[in-house]
Amino acid sequence: MYHAIVKRFATRSFERVNDHDYDALLRSCVPDVHHRFGGDHPLGGERHDKEALRRWFERLGRLGPALRLTVTDVWVTGLPHHTTVIVRWSAAQTLPDGSPYANHGVHVIRMRWGKIVDIDANEDSQVVAGSMAVLAAHGYPDATAAPIVS
Repeated sequence: MYHAIVKRFATRSFERVNDHDYDALLRSCVPDVHHRFGGDHPLGGERHDKEALRRWFERLGRLGPALRLTVTDVWVTGLPHHTTVIVRWSAAQTLPDGSPYANHGVHVIRMRWGKIVDIDANEDSQVVAGSMAVLAAHGYPDATAAPIVS
């Protein structure tokens, strides 16, 4: 039963990103949440607090206003005091030049007592970096910004 609840929570969290409902998502994080997104681009780097993660999500929303994440699989292991969630997903949107953005990845999420303590996002970072070049060429200032780190 617990694992089924966590699976629904994980899927709903990705839907919140699609809906740009970052406040609801951040309420489920501990204050010193750790978030890692691989790659050498404006979305890359590591954050160690909720405020930096908020700024990261806001940037993601500006860079991908129509980005759609689709959860394809969720696995849960552990008990409420130490839960690991693995989410496999795909992402899609149309870039400003009309080209398609398509990526896929896996998030490894650690939770304690219903709160997210760690998010390790693994995706094709070269696809992300390539999309930043397109966005930069179309005047998106966040596409050339330094990563948000803390």
